[in-house]
Amino acid sequence: MQGVRCVTALKADLLLTGARLATMAGPAGLGVVEDGVVAVAGGRIAWVGPAGEAPSIDAAERFDCGGRWVTPGVVDCHTHLVFAGNRADEFARRLAGESYADIARSGGGIAATVRATRAANEAALTAASLKRLDALLAEGVTTVEIKSGYGLDEETELRQLRVARGLAAHRRVSVAVTYLGAHAVPPGGDRAAYLDLVCERMIPCIAAEGLADAVDVFQEGIAFDAAECARVFAAAQAAGLAVKSHADQLSDGDGAALAARHGALSTDHLEYTSEAGARAMAQAGTVAVLLPGAFLMINETHRPPIAAFRAAGTRMAVATDLNPGSSPIASPRVCATLACVLFGMTVDEVLRGFTIEAAHALGRADRIGSIAAGKDADLAVWSVETLSELVAQIGPSPLFARFHQGVRA
Repeated sequence: MQGVRCVTALKADLLLTGARLATMAGPAGLGVVEDGVVAVAGGRIAWVGPAGEAPSIDAAERFDCGGRWVTPGVVDCHTHLVFAGNRADEFARRLAGESYADIARSGGGIAATVRATRAANEAALTAASLKRLDALLAEGVTTVEIKSGYGLDEETELRQLRVARGLAAHRRVSVAVTYLGAHAVPPGGDRAAYLDLVCERMIPCIAAEGLADAVDVFQEGIAFDAAECARVFAAAQAAGLAVKSHADQLSDGDGAALAARHGALSTDHLEYTSEAGARAMAQAGTVAVLLPGAFLMINETHRPPIAAFRAAGTRMAVATDLNPGSSPIASPRVCATLACVLFGMTVDEVLRGFTIEAAHALGRADRIGSIAAGKDADLAVWSVETLSELVAQIGPSPLFARFHQGVRA
């Protein structure tokens, strides 16, 4: 008598069928799978591939994508989402000819937001931040990085960080939190004493309380110099925190290379980065995070060195830089469009830039950013015929469904 082969079905909490997958798996390209299937168990992807190759799957719930495109959940890897007030008046000032640096030196810019944020309590900051966060979620965001830096004192910086950490309790989203104490010298503050506070008190305290995942700096003529940023990097790494950098936005201060030497997860802005800086980043694995919203809003004309990044093999992510002054844009899709139009990036580059490359910029590519077995089931389902529509069209979001760790949100 011939034996009977027993096939055990894969157990899943959720099964997505009828999907056109852009997995972002692999070193380049979109990783397209037509008529794809995604099985989810325990919040993670248990199996992904063509329907014709799928094993037997016993799913508690099924979701028919109806031939729609499915991408990894959008990762916005650079925002300043927690703040109070607005700086709409600066828009008119820039139109009248004032530069971003001029406005900052006159007490506007970051200093203006610091005054408003210091005056806001935790409840007010949370309420304002949730409105901005909801705009990002409506465009498929499942992970968002949030920086402090609008307190520039111990009390307000800690408040910003706690509000940022707490947003995940209000919405289905993953939040990466970054301490940006070295954003600017506090208005009327002593530069040396403030850096002592950041390095000797704030960073150890924040690390001990688990309030941040990384520490950022703003290396620029209107902010901090290379030696000061290197000191912050050293303090952060001594406390076990990753480092990141705003650099080369308004001038070439060799900030990209400095960040690379310290093993930074990412260096952001980079309009004036040199070819040597691009090569240093590639060698260190430091991601170039491009912020076209800020480029547009401050009337910058010097484009980041996209060709040099390509030639060096530097990873390129894209983010909104959502903030009240230089990039008041709560739309990854708009920033993706701007990255193509203003920087000359390709559609594939910006789609990867808001998914797998952004995940690398947060040090989370092992968990998010692509549709692959073992990763978090963070997915965005889009009502579009082609993925180019996500970038080529500005208007209402075509998001059909958003899944965060396997739960529709």
